[in-house]
Amino acid sequence: MKKVTLEQASEILGIAPNIVRTWEKKKLIQGENNNNIRLFDLDLLKSVHNNLNGNNSGREFKVLQSTEKTEIKTIELFAGCGGMALGLENAGVRHELLVEVSKDCVNTLQKNRQNWTIFQEDVSNIDFQQYYGKIDIVSGGFPCQAFSYAGKCKGFEDTRGTLFFEFARCLAEVKPKIAIAENVRGLLSHQKGQTLEIILNTFKELGYDPYYEVISAQFLDVPQKRDRLIIIACRQDLSIIPIFPIKNNYTISLKDALKNCPTSPGVEYNERKKAIMSLVIPGGNWRNLPLEVQKDYMKNSFYKGGGRTGFAKRLSWDEPCLTITFSPAQTQTERCHPEELRPLNIREYARIQTFPND
Repeated sequence: MKKVTLEQASEILGIAPNIVRTWEKKKLIQGENNNNIRLFDLDLLKSVHNNLNGNNSGREFKVLQSTEKTEIKTIELFAGCGGMALGLENAGVRHELLVEVSKDCVNTLQKNRQNWTIFQEDVSNIDFQQYYGKIDIVSGGFPCQAFSYAGKCKGFEDTRGTLFFEFARCLAEVKPKIAIAENVRGLLSHQKGQTLEIILNTFKELGYDPYYEVISAQFLDVPQKRDRLIIIACRQDLSIIPIFPIKNNYTISLKDALKNCPTSPGVEYNERKKAIMSLVIPGGNWRNLPLEVQKDYMKNSFYKGGGRTGFAKRLSWDEPCLTITFSPAQTQTERCHPEELRPLNIREYARIQTFPND
């Protein structure tokens, strides 16, 4: 894996240094600091350069899946529609229990995995002691919530009343070998880092050594720019040191990801919105609109600071998709198809998140 400086990258690829900086800002590449010098992976730079110049890599999109099944058993909390659970299943892990309070999410889980044991329940109402010593992994993506800081120890008791408290309580009652927690990158700076400090201290208080890293999904075979903070806490008596995934030197473009994507229903634009989006080029946004149209479309947001790059955003075929949001047609986080006058549809959303076609 050859590393090059900004100047070397510019010379090798025949492009201006600002273009490389733009790629990094758009999360197409990741740089690293070495003695105050920014270094970049040359293979990744070449891959991005080729994609953006129409020389698509043709790299096949596929859902990563192990052919081997293991005896590793898990409990997953806050299961949602099953993204993390499906990933663990694809890694050969067996689910003993999934907990989710949303009826719609539970219906989705039950429709797709009749063999999973799923509780539709508030996690605070569940007694996990029956699973003591029987579970290898407890996983979940708890919400980023503020703690009370009522105590001085900045540990377990400070988390009471939050969903992380229930996650920690499950660990205390089950004593799995490993805990895997997923959260937004913003947890690093939430309440000036005190929230993360309490979470890490809680793991230690419960007898676990926590490790964490921000994972960028677009460098791990996911066609989506999505940063997530992953915490892996290992039980101290087992002396386990986790290995975080190594970044690929390529990304999967939206064009490669949506090849042969099944058709499906989706949100439709009204005629006014179609007229506006028809003026936006692939990869562009509201800045492609005529000035008067910008003002009319953006309203008060036109006069505010910041890039506001999500307004009237049309996706690009040659890059991974932007972070998937709750809806592809929200005003500030538009996810318009690269060519057609419509937002991404249901199966496209699923494909970008690496859900299988079935």
